[in-house]
Amino acid sequence: MLKRIAALLLVIIALSLQGCVSATVGLQSYADNYDGYSFLYPTGWVPVTVSDGPDVVFRDIINATENVSVVMSPVSAGKTLEDLGSPTEVGYKLSKSINALTDSNRDVQLVNAEAVESGELTYYILEYVANLPAGIRHNLASVIVRRGQLFTFNASTPEDRWSKIGEVLRQSVESFSVY
Repeated sequence: MLKRIAALLLVIIALSLQGCVSATVGLQSYADNYDGYSFLYPTGWVPVTVSDGPDVVFRDIINATENVSVVMSPVSAGKTLEDLGSPTEVGYKLSKSINALTDSNRDVQLVNAEAVESGELTYYILEYVANLPAGIRHNLASVIVRRGQLFTFNASTPEDRWSKIGEVLRQSVESFSVY
């Protein structure tokens, strides 16, 4: 009888401790000390080499269309993120530039845009839904202007996977930091 009670207590304690686990379990870190940024990305994702594209890309091994990436673009000297516009204005401009860079069979809609303060830095967190010929995709982005560059961290997944991986991608986007 004592062994059963001890086993039951052990199970209860183990289940209770699961609630104490960090929200970032399942994420691992990446840092680019040369360009000065870091972020968390889902465990098990692998780096992918892309020529003439993003600075870095990680994608899921199983669901290869799920990915995170960092793109850096020059901005005029002395410009800040706020100089480029409000979160909604910047999000709208980025959605229009995505549409302009791709064929007319894409429809990218800004769903949400907000400013987030981290120390003395301001990041815009943007959420998009893209209607593509291959299907609907859900995208989250974090953007910041630093050292004459517009850094855009993007996380993307097919809409049918959003309910399963959306929170992990949100944590990844919110972890993006430029230093």
